[in-house]
Amino acid sequence: MRFLLKRLGFYCVAFLVAATFNFMIPRMLPGNPADIMLANSGGMIAPEARDALMATFGFIDAPLHEQYFAYLGSIFTWDFGLSIKFYPMPVADVLIQALPWTLFLTGSALLISFSIGTLLGILAAWRRGQLTDVIASPTALALQSVPAVVVALCGLYFLAVQNRFFPTSYAFNPSLDPAWSWEFISSVLYHGFLPVVTLSVVLIGGYLITMRNNMIGQLGEDYLAMAEAKGLSDARVRYAYAARNALLPSVTALALSFGALFGGSLITEVVFNYPGVGNLLYLGIVGRDFPLIQGQLLIMTLAMLLANLAVDLAYVFLDPRLKRA
Repeated sequence: MRFLLKRLGFYCVAFLVAATFNFMIPRMLPGNPADIMLANSGGMIAPEARDALMATFGFIDAPLHEQYFAYLGSIFTWDFGLSIKFYPMPVADVLIQALPWTLFLTGSALLISFSIGTLLGILAAWRRGQLTDVIASPTALALQSVPAVVVALCGLYFLAVQNRFFPTSYAFNPSLDPAWSWEFISSVLYHGFLPVVTLSVVLIGGYLITMRNNMIGQLGEDYLAMAEAKGLSDARVRYAYAARNALLPSVTALALSFGALFGGSLITEVVFNYPGVGNLLYLGIVGRDFPLIQGQLLIMTLAMLLANLAVDLAYVFLDPRLKRA
């Protein structure tokens, strides 16, 4: 419990620091949503309406510290104001609608890429120099160097535009109503196949190389020789002993890649017109929707911190000695 409370305290402070930067950055930029709307209205909105627009979108005319405390209050009440791009919808409602789709993409891609990459990395290290290692390692290095946008565009062109094996946009068939039915679920899986594969292909190489290097570092340890001398099976020595100890750095890479993938899904979601928070961030930036941008960045920060907290807890399970650190 002491370890858990220490980590929770650390992440609470980290979230507060990130929220402070999120508060300051939009206010350091020139202009604000009200001025942008007035400039883009072509004279349709009277200048006298500026104060009303500022109040509507939560930009209060007050000293900076009062704005900051009001902003902190909005975080804990989940009230980020109204979205400019999707007016009059609240930012919280817009994010709640988009968040499940991004979690589906990132969660599926992480699960697939981490499982396949880690398993292939274990086998490549255990059979170093053999056919598995000769094929897997160079392929992983090649995949690791390919940008996500290239994979996404190639998949979109060859599998969706040219051959029409998969759809080019949407998270499911627009003619269907969301429901827990096989027709709807199969449509979601069908539309999400290419985005998930795109994100998975980009990540598999990194997990494979990381796990292979970690496993090679473990193969000469005395505890493995002792396990083999005790007559344990080859599979048990490989997975229960060597792989478990080599997995710790890969778990750290998993947490870091979750945060990067959560933000990097913007490219994939824009290419496939997928209605997640990455695509939402792009629309917010194009539309100068500052409340939406602030809310989305806070969601990304919170997701990153929760992923790191989960990894800390997983570390304790994999190596109980860390509880005394």
